[in-house]
Amino acid sequence: MHPSPRLELQTLRDLIRYGVSRLNAAQVALGHGSDNAWDEAVYLTLHALHLPLDTLEPFLDARVLGEERDRVLDLIDRRVTERVPAAYLTNEAWLRGHRFYVDERVIVPRSPIAELLDEGLSPWVQDPLAVERVLDMCTGSGCLAILSALAFPYAHVDAVDLSPDALDVARRNVADYGLADRLDLHESNLFDNLPARQYDVIVCNPPYVNSGSMDALPQEYLHEPRLALAGGDDGMDLVRRILEAAPRFLAPEGVLVLEIGHERDFFEAAFPQLSPVWLDTEAASDQLLLLTREQLSL
Repeated sequence: MHPSPRLELQTLRDLIRYGVSRLNAAQVALGHGSDNAWDEAVYLTLHALHLPLDTLEPFLDARVLGEERDRVLDLIDRRVTERVPAAYLTNEAWLRGHRFYVDERVIVPRSPIAELLDEGLSPWVQDPLAVERVLDMCTGSGCLAILSALAFPYAHVDAVDLSPDALDVARRNVADYGLADRLDLHESNLFDNLPARQYDVIVCNPPYVNSGSMDALPQEYLHEPRLALAGGDDGMDLVRRILEAAPRFLAPEGVLVLEIGHERDFFEAAFPQLSPVWLDTEAASDQLLLLTREQLSL
């Protein structure tokens, strides 16, 4: 009986190379945290071995124990055969250097809004220290609400989701960051159950995938809650309701930052009267827009 060829994988370098080959051969869909097979294989390997995710070099030629090899290969096998996003396999997602607990009750955090929050939405928000109230609509895991609380340190943040399952995940993340004293979670169908408040900043990553794109999604995305992705025929079902209600919840100088993915054409067809500022980031172009209360009230 021949020993398993996998026994020849003896170092981190071996395991990562094997992982890259498996992921490429299987043509897995990426986009839930990494955009290439090398980064995905490195992440799964380091996570399985409880090694720092930002410190690969000194360990590359370290030999692994049999049980360690099995842990790595199990993660890679599941990633390939089940087409599960890596974040669900590891129960964590990283966004702008911040770690969030995730499972299949929420979409995997990846919003490019997070990059804008690094700079406190400058220059659209002139003084992050003066922001008093922030709303994160469709909060999911709570990641953007938490990043907003960090970006605007004197603000109170409200985070809204229709899904009680998602709010359970968000509650865990809020607790992990010690923000329960200034970040409140609300179960609500958009603005329906929110108290009458005016926000200096509203951020929103709503379900916006149009029905044609939903039908063509790779298998990885089907592990995510459909409720958090599907936006109706043109992807704008919830966006229409959000933009209609938002002026009543924005302070006079307030701004709304909205993510719409690859739906700019549908957005412009649905709202020809609006002239938003389109916000580009390193990760995204034509996917984020900013509107003021004044624009939305016309």
